[in-house]
Amino acid sequence: MFRAAVRVSISGVRSLTRTQPGSQALLASRCYSHGKQETDEEFDARWVTYFNKQDIDAWELRKGMNTLIGYDLVPEPKIIDAALRACRRLDDLASAIRILESVKDKAGPYKDIYPYVLQELRPTLDELGISTPEELGMDKV
Repeated sequence: MFRAAVRVSISGVRSLTRTQPGSQALLASRCYSHGKQETDEEFDARWVTYFNKQDIDAWELRKGMNTLIGYDLVPEPKIIDAALRACRRLDDLASAIRILESVKDKAGPYKDIYPYVLQELRPTLDELGISTPEELGMDKV
């Protein structure tokens, strides 16, 4: 059975590498997605909905933040707000502080982004009793 499968796969590879008289090169084609592009509002709504799930667990929170931070963007304050509220529901202060650290890291050399995000999140931080890494002195370590 295994030999037959190997024979079929080898003969298939050979047929791809043989050149037919009249065709000297293989043509490469690109398969681009012609699907609907997600708008910024839909992107934000998708992530806010994800973090607002009442039954979210710690693994889903970390997975969602890891995926979100992997994108080439700084998350909007409303997404971070939903993630911080999920941290409160899970009673996970460490993850909340880590989220704020990752937002600061994603802002990179743009020094005006992180203060703006903190300004927008200040009411939520005060309501939930979450201190920023700077208030905890973690930026000096």
